[in-house]
Amino acid sequence: MEYLGSCLCRTVKYKVVGEFESFYLCHCRYCQKDTGSAHAANLFSSTARLEWIKGENNVRVFQVKKSNHVKAFCITCGAAVPHMQMEGRLLVVPAGSLDCKLDKIPDGHIFISNKANWDEVLEAVKKFQRFPFEE
Repeated sequence: MEYLGSCLCRTVKYKVVGEFESFYLCHCRYCQKDTGSAHAANLFSSTARLEWIKGENNVRVFQVKKSNHVKAFCITCGAAVPHMQMEGRLLVVPAGSLDCKLDKIPDGHIFISNKANWDEVLEAVKKFQRFPFEE
């Protein structure tokens, strides 16, 4: 399988060749801070190959000290992009950075003891196609 993706400003583009072994929604505090949201949505593979199509020199990697939390991002727009963890043994791909359809559903939620309290009742929240003030 082949997956294409990019950052928000499209300066960084990549291709993943292979299969994702798992897909997790991570609720740890690092992922909440990292994404500015309730959780990160990351795909993992120990066998897939990451190929940079363009903009690799625009990618920076940040690791939280004394932790395993790593974020790779475009220095122009700040969007998360794929990176290798575990000394190059594990590819981590932010699901939202893919430009193609993903037929895999998440395998689960992880670090749920850190789940944001406002994330518990989301099914009851109103849904809109656009900003509510535009409708």
